[in-house]
Amino acid sequence: MEKAEEFSMSKEVIIQKYFDMIYRLALARAKDREIAEDVCQDVFLRYIKTDKVFQSEEHIKAWLIRVCINCTKSVFTGSWFKKTVPLSQELEFSSPEYSDLYEQVKKLPKKYATVIHLFYYEDMSVSDIAKLLNQKESTVKSHLFRGRNQLKELLGGRYDYEF
Repeated sequence: MEKAEEFSMSKEVIIQKYFDMIYRLALARAKDREIAEDVCQDVFLRYIKTDKVFQSEEHIKAWLIRVCINCTKSVFTGSWFKKTVPLSQELEFSSPEYSDLYEQVKKLPKKYATVIHLFYYEDMSVSDIAKLLNQKESTVKSHLFRGRNQLKELLGGRYDYEF
């Protein structure tokens, strides 16, 4: 039997390819641009330093997402975060509609915001999200359902979005 082949792609190429995705996920979870930037930097620093052997690009993507989620969690449980006062930040959007939607998504609990982000923005399947988050598919579906409903409620019928 042959040994499984190691996936080979330059770390620089991987970082360029997945930087935006990891930043968006960190921003969706942290709801703060500076924290998201710090998390992103930490994720890719860990990627550069890792000796882990990846079998495919999907394996790398899943690893990066998992590390991003863990890093974001650790930011909010650390003593440094508990002692800081967040600065208010304003993001610029191309339309007021997007700005309003973003503000409502920020109000969702993290567990819902995470699955909504992975499902809609990263185009991941429910089964892939379940594997990544170490949850049952039914749990992911439930979080998607509840997150969508909360978002619809928060939007109060102002927009005709189809979730």
